[in-house]
Amino acid sequence: MPAGRGRHDSAARYAEYMLSPAAETTLIAGIVVVAVAAVVFVGYKLFTASRDLGTDADRATYQTLHTVSLAAPHFARGLTADGAAQAARHLRGLLGCQGLALTDATAVLAEDGTLPDADVLALARQAMSLGRTQVVHLDGWDAVCAPVTVQSRVAGTVVAVAAKADSGLVRAGTEVAAWVAAQVALAELDESRARLAEAEVKALRAQISPHFIYNSLGAIASFINTDPQRARQLVVEFADFTRYTFRRHGDFTTLSEELQAIDRYLLLEKARFGERIGVRLEIAPEVLTTVIPFLSLQPLVENAVRHGLEGEPEGGLITITARDAGQHAVITVEDDGAGMEPEALRGVLAGTADGVHVGLRNVDIRMRQLYGPDHGLVVETAPGAGTLITVRVPKFQPPRLDP
Repeated sequence: MPAGRGRHDSAARYAEYMLSPAAETTLIAGIVVVAVAAVVFVGYKLFTASRDLGTDADRATYQTLHTVSLAAPHFARGLTADGAAQAARHLRGLLGCQGLALTDATAVLAEDGTLPDADVLALARQAMSLGRTQVVHLDGWDAVCAPVTVQSRVAGTVVAVAAKADSGLVRAGTEVAAWVAAQVALAELDESRARLAEAEVKALRAQISPHFIYNSLGAIASFINTDPQRARQLVVEFADFTRYTFRRHGDFTTLSEELQAIDRYLLLEKARFGERIGVRLEIAPEVLTTVIPFLSLQPLVENAVRHGLEGEPEGGLITITARDAGQHAVITVEDDGAGMEPEALRGVLAGTADGVHVGLRNVDIRMRQLYGPDHGLVVETAPGAGTLITVRVPKFQPPRLDP
């Protein structure tokens, strides 16, 4: 075969494998697009991994916190049957066990999952008596019984059941029982706080009752013969005032309702003191609906009467003001009576002056408990210079204290 012909055929075959410039450009562009897409995909995965709990440890932590947050509200009233029934399934999921039971000191409150045919309370009692986690081996089952200890008192147990209880389940069961104990302790603290608030209101009522009732009835009796019409009016005012102070519902009232009670109180006191007591009110209408603690202002007015004006031969003037101050209503009770030593005032508010100005101290404590330490009473006084008491109340509905 001629040499020229062979070279021609080789060149032809080579030309078959050559790409046109347009095809080569398309191929290069395709490669670039694929590379960019790969970079974008990898970058997106890295970005979402950093944002969306990408690792197994992150997901496990989130799941644990989420499960705990679902269980917590069911212990808001302590270790109760209803709360335990709602929380049991969440705690079983948290421990990853086949069955779970919650008990108090005397009974099984709730069960979830598969439990062995055994006396769960009997299993729990051993852990309660010893005060530490116990593992009980049953026929084909292991039960981890962890005591729920609240302030050195065993309130109940968490019983987790599995085919085999390893050290991880034992530790986890102990920690879950400690967490339940913390929730129960918080619930008991809330209940104690509510009872304390109720006791303080009762103390204020008791303070009002003997002194005020005796004097009011005496004043009413003095008008029966001389002015029967006024005596009847005072009886009505007395009944309305005592109905308000001894009502059994609610820890809060409105400023308007408290002022109405104060008005009745002062009408009864003026029946006794006559013109020796003057009253001036400066109330901004926009704060009348402000919610305030029940019996938080009346004791301040009574303090002004009993300790400020009662011993003054000429009596004096009580001024009550209420004004809008942005997020607060600012209320003042002022008298121009005897006043007191600032050092004695500090003793009253600290509780070291027994039996004196009890209402003043009780109101100060309640205001601080409800709204924080910055919302206690501000008292300005000096001997012979009268007393000015200022109260700042946030203009929002406070949480209920009823248990």
